[in-house]
Amino acid sequence: MKNIFDIKTEEDFLTACLETFRFQYENVEIYRKFVDYLKIDPQNVDELAKIPFLPIEMFKNHQILNKNISTELYFQSSGTTQMNLSKHFIADQNIYQESIYKSFDQFIGKPEDFIFLGLLPSYLEKQNSSLIYMVDYLMKKSGKTENGYFLYNHEDLFKLLNDLKDKKVILFGVSFALLDFLDYCTSNSQTLKLSDTLTVIETGGMKGRKEEMTKDELLKILQEGFKTDKIYSEYSMTELLSQAYSLGENIYQCPNWMRILVRNAEDPFNYEKEGRTGAINIIDLANIHSCSFLATQDLGKIMGDKFQVLGRIDHSDIRGCSLLVS
Repeated sequence: MKNIFDIKTEEDFLTACLETFRFQYENVEIYRKFVDYLKIDPQNVDELAKIPFLPIEMFKNHQILNKNISTELYFQSSGTTQMNLSKHFIADQNIYQESIYKSFDQFIGKPEDFIFLGLLPSYLEKQNSSLIYMVDYLMKKSGKTENGYFLYNHEDLFKLLNDLKDKKVILFGVSFALLDFLDYCTSNSQTLKLSDTLTVIETGGMKGRKEEMTKDELLKILQEGFKTDKIYSEYSMTELLSQAYSLGENIYQCPNWMRILVRNAEDPFNYEKEGRTGAINIIDLANIHSCSFLATQDLGKIMGDKFQVLGRIDHSDIRGCSLLVS
């Protein structure tokens, strides 16, 4: 199969999707059983709309992995010990690392140019978190001595942000942790002296932790609190090895090897037209050794070559970022 990171055209993408579908049908047993259960003949799958999308919940009860590969590395969704958590077994870390680097470079810039700060647990605390792995990898590529995690130390983060006000800084954080930090600044009458060199990247994670608010409301609060319009968002999950980024207004873009489709929430084989809300299906060709075609419980809509995330299907599980720092 062609290297997914060389995909340039729509034809390249379609060809890679069909090749990946056939490869995973032959080598990922759970996916094969799912396709067979639907009575779909793989030979008849000749367009994206005909590819079956595996319910993402299958990662909670099954090992979704190329049968020819054994691996000890896995990412696990966040939650309590009472919850049934998803596990995504990773056959090749290099694919994930290349996906992280190339996506970040495409939408934000070269990691080597930035200092990375995290309102997140450290890698040592959450070694099986795909988000923490990503941020830790970006820190390593950056190589800056100031890089670090500050989830439990708002005072040090405040001082460092003011000291770094003229340097290019990325602050990664789950949504409620970013709000907690702004609350700390307000309650302690601390004023951030920031410049336009700060970029904040929120990774979701509000549900069940703070009073519910829309994404637009969240972005406005963060823009006012951090005194910057550069409040970006990252969209990914445990079951993916790729990331989409929003550079504002809750409008996301995918790298060339990732794509969003929006299905009818009541009929999974019927797709919504552009601008209509439905449930999000994700194609992530970096998931070559697990499953690249996933039906999520997120709601969204397509906007040209971009998309919006609009919430969760009623009664679906709380997403991992909300529970990451529990």
